[in-house]
Amino acid sequence: MTKIIAILNHKGGVGKTTTTINLAAALQQKKKRVLAIDMDGQANLTESFGLSIEEEKTVYGAMKGEYPLPLVKAENGISIVPACLDLSAAESELINEPGRELILKGLIARLLDAQKFDYILIDCPPSLGLLTLNALTAADYLIIPVQAQFLAMRGMAKITNVIEIVRERLNPNLNIGGIVITQFDKRKTLNKNVSEIINDSFCDKVFKTVIRDNVALAEAPIKGKNIFEYNKNSNGAKDYMSLAQEVLKLK
Repeated sequence: MTKIIAILNHKGGVGKTTTTINLAAALQQKKKRVLAIDMDGQANLTESFGLSIEEEKTVYGAMKGEYPLPLVKAENGISIVPACLDLSAAESELINEPGRELILKGLIARLLDAQKFDYILIDCPPSLGLLTLNALTAADYLIIPVQAQFLAMRGMAKITNVIEIVRERLNPNLNIGGIVITQFDKRKTLNKNVSEIINDSFCDKVFKTVIRDNVALAEAPIKGKNIFEYNKNSNGAKDYMSLAQEVLKLK
């Protein structure tokens, strides 16, 4: 049974794409078949896997109905559906399409008729527009990376409100898989205070794993590598492997 996980925070710079890349890599290390779909018009996930943002076929063309979801296999064996910079235009181009929130769900269903994956991770744009709604409508779980800063927490209420609306109108099977605290430095009092507030507010929805602030996590995508390829002994690699073990327990 394929588990589909959307990874979302509508604030940028919180480690959303870093989490998608390295969670995908960690799950692959656990012998799982993994597909990563880049739904972010910045195409950072695509570039971080060493692919061009000018791939001939991308999720943009698939969303417009020109072809099925195009799969590109990265050198590390993870399958990618790449994005392009034109993807942001899809919001306005698809606005009058009937069932526009269900386009990605239909594309994934057709893909799974032909290929099997254990996990599909969807890297959402840092907004709550049509592309994000497509991801949430297709997903079984939502993972929310939150930087250990007060400003990064401010959007949490808005995200939880959107989840409730999506559950009610589009996808009753959507669940919060978990909130993961990122860029955490235990030496900083602010980080510790924010972590405590998040845990008090969301209790069992917070993953036990905390992603520590780690320079290797910032360096790896520059080389087109995930953290395990770049430095498998780093704290970043240890933390994302620990997170993957928690994700594997999601029912």
